[in-house]
Amino acid sequence: MITTPVVVDIRRGAIADLADLLADQRISAGGRVAVAVGPRSGGQLTESVRPTLREADFYTVEGGTVDAALRLAGQVRGRSYDAIVGVGGGKVLDVTKFAAARLGLPMVAVATNLAHDGIGSPVSILDNDAGRGSYGVPAPIAVIVDLDVVRQAPARSVRAGIGEVLSNLSAIADWELSRDLTGEPVDGLAVTLARTAAEAVAHHPGTLVDDDFLRVLAEGLVLSGLAMVVAGSTRPCSGACHEISHAIDLLYPERAGAHGEQVGLGAAFASTLWDDPESRSRGTLIANCLVRHGLPVTPAALGFSLEEFTAAVVRAPETRPGRFTILEHRDLDKDAVVAAVRAFSDRMNAAYATTGTKDSNGPAGPQTEESTPDT
Repeated sequence: MITTPVVVDIRRGAIADLADLLADQRISAGGRVAVAVGPRSGGQLTESVRPTLREADFYTVEGGTVDAALRLAGQVRGRSYDAIVGVGGGKVLDVTKFAAARLGLPMVAVATNLAHDGIGSPVSILDNDAGRGSYGVPAPIAVIVDLDVVRQAPARSVRAGIGEVLSNLSAIADWELSRDLTGEPVDGLAVTLARTAAEAVAHHPGTLVDDDFLRVLAEGLVLSGLAMVVAGSTRPCSGACHEISHAIDLLYPERAGAHGEQVGLGAAFASTLWDDPESRSRGTLIANCLVRHGLPVTPAALGFSLEEFTAAVVRAPETRPGRFTILEHRDLDKDAVVAAVRAFSDRMNAAYATTGTKDSNGPAGPQTEESTPDT
């Protein structure tokens, strides 16, 4: 049996029908739920749903940490709620999923941006005393994405979701490589879900101003989460691309970019480490889509020197011990990584030097704490 959400509602105005959805799906007939919101947009979102959820209590989530999740669990414990509803970005949803798991309550995810594939995933990424950890949790029982709300999120946070979904293509290749060389089992359904999500986004002609593209991106993120549910791990959506991103987070915690930006760039780079034409074609597909939507395709565009990005690639395999990807297969020494990073950067600069950002939703801007994905 595969646990999936009882409902996925992706459309304009979806959040206004939250109370009806909870009742219709028998999650909470009377609306007796705990609602967790972020500190920045929490006030506005609270006022939009409070009139229809008169029996709900609202809690503010401060930061994406284990302590914040335990604090939320402590506030909610013993209050006889039917469910916990997380309304916000990646940090809010991850904290809420963890707290719900601690209490054994179903969790409803109401995403306010599309920066991450944690919308429907069985994973919470939370900061702890040792840095950042990945915690297995039950997947949300319902997923709601209001496109009107998503449009109000910083453009950069929505763009980041594009890089997150595209990285599935790199992760799947790594998983299949491990199957061929180490005998690791591969789940075909998980691969199908993850690949379908990535290819739908990669080949869609729209931009962030188009409802249809936002819907496809939201559906891709939800499918990625379901792929992880099916696989029982992050394997269909996390490979060398995510190892590189995790290394950047560890080495440059104060300068790390949006998670989706990092894994998108990591996927484009990792694809150049393969020798076959199919893999090179995959890398071109990823890079073309990143550029079309204004995402970085060189270390410099992400804010790092070639030396700094090289250090992250060298460190990357240590971030996921036991996971086999193209990085572990090639097992490049530092000099070889230096050469690979330089060749990648030169190739991207040559291919896209005259290409501007085509996404008409404006240049990337700073993310708010609430919209940072951290997944």
